[in-house]
Amino acid sequence: MIEAVVFDLDGVIVDSEPVWEQVRRQVVAEYGGTWAADAQRRIMGMSTGEWARYLSQDLGVGLPPERVAAVVVDRMRDRYAEHVPLLPGAVEAVRRTAAHWPLGLASSSPPALIQTVLEHADLRRYFAATLSTEQVERGKPAPDVYLAVAALLGHPADRCAAVEDSTNGLRSAVAAGCHVIAVPRPEYPVGSAVLSTAELVLTSLADLDVRTVSELAAG
Repeated sequence: MIEAVVFDLDGVIVDSEPVWEQVRRQVVAEYGGTWAADAQRRIMGMSTGEWARYLSQDLGVGLPPERVAAVVVDRMRDRYAEHVPLLPGAVEAVRRTAAHWPLGLASSSPPALIQTVLEHADLRRYFAATLSTEQVERGKPAPDVYLAVAALLGHPADRCAAVEDSTNGLRSAVAAGCHVIAVPRPEYPVGSAVLSTAELVLTSLADLDVRTVSELAAG
């Protein structure tokens, strides 16, 4: 049986990927780099240190990785202060599942941005454990963050359902041994080979309910 549910944040609860892409593109352009056609797909799921090094070293931003991260995160914080772009059905899905299972959050966002979103959306109280990939050794697609959140919740990862949207996120949850629910964003399509590793694919979090998760647990 499923004993806990772990959500990703970006692209699952908050429609932040377009905002991240806009901000990173601006920084790359302003500091002499060149945005690659597949940059956003490659970045999704990386930890802050990993994507900052990618922008600095691979995309040619004329700043050290630590400064790249600081500039991007400051701009993201400013954008969130104006508006947190919650995805339709996300808040309700969190509340529904929290009534039946302990919830965790396994995000690639920095801890400060995670807390900003949860506070503005009034969701903090629903999560028993929240963790950023900054707080583990490796970002997604490595399983580290899902394994760590499951441990904080006190449940084996193979008894947890994971709700993910991106290629790297799905790979991370699968590698951790979770029961994976994919809610892919059409703007950032996931390849069929990766999508097939999910046990359930939904078009919206509006379809994520207690019965759906329970049936997943039953195989």
